Amino acid sequence: MKKNLFIVCCLALLSVSCANELNRVYKSTDYDYRYEYAKQCFAMGKYNNAENLLIDLITLKKGTDEAQESLYMLAMSQFMNKDYEMASETFQKFVTTYPGSELAEHASYYVGKSLTEGSPEPRLDQSPTIGAINAYQRFLDYYPDSRMRSAAQKDLFDLQDKLIMKELLSATLYYNLGDYFGNINSNSESNYISCIVTAQNALKLYPFSEMREDFSLLIMKSKYYLAVNSSRDKQVERFREAEDECYGFINEFPDSKNKQLAEKYIERCKKITKD
Repeated sequence: MKKNLFIVCCLALLSVSCANELNRVYKSTDYDYRYEYAKQCFAMGKYNNAENLLIDLITLKKGTDEAQESLYMLAMSQFMNKDYEMASETFQKFVTTYPGSELAEHASYYVGKSLTEGSPEPRLDQSPTIGAINAYQRFLDYYPDSRMRSAAQKDLFDLQDKLIMKELLSATLYYNLGDYFGNINSNSESNYISCIVTAQNALKLYPFSEMREDFSLLIMKSKYYLAVNSSRDKQVERFREAEDECYGFINEFPDSKNKQLAEKYIERCKKITKD
């Protein structure tokens, strides 16, 4: 117990000592000393300390090579501190300010990487995801032979999958709402149409997606239930459209586990369209 207390006391004293030292460095007018100390903090993984010192050094060292290195270390410190939004902005500032730097390629890559790390799960707003895709595309256009090309492309595919999943979730939500309120009404019709439009647009945007069958299934089911829930004057036409969609689904996905469902819909549609 006494040994543990001694260790705690030592750690507390060490923490206070480090804080006091950082404060002395921060107040120092010897900017070269502050710069070297910031580099030491960065090298030791003390990114919070490095970030606090580097913010001012960018201005204090303006016009020197140290300012350039300080800006890059600041961006990387923010990235390592998981402040991805600020990191992406700082990396972009580096690329804009020092386009000819040997570090510009890495900074350009990390603009996309920072936005990728900050990309939310598919149900949320995907603005950071779109930003990451655009940043990576600029990086690949400007540095087509970069050794980080493969990593950027892998992230690009993952980011695109996230956008596709968001569209699938949206289309599924519209389908599930369908006739949620029970009776045939304008809401159910609107929901099925929204599902169809969302899924069709996704297929146009991402024609080679692995989720293509999922979207096609939603379109088929929505067209069928849209016909079921339609008024008499619209039913025949909509059942024909649903029947065509079912045939199209079977032709494109002949081995689908939902083939029997499509065939069942076709039989039901024929009963209406034949009369």
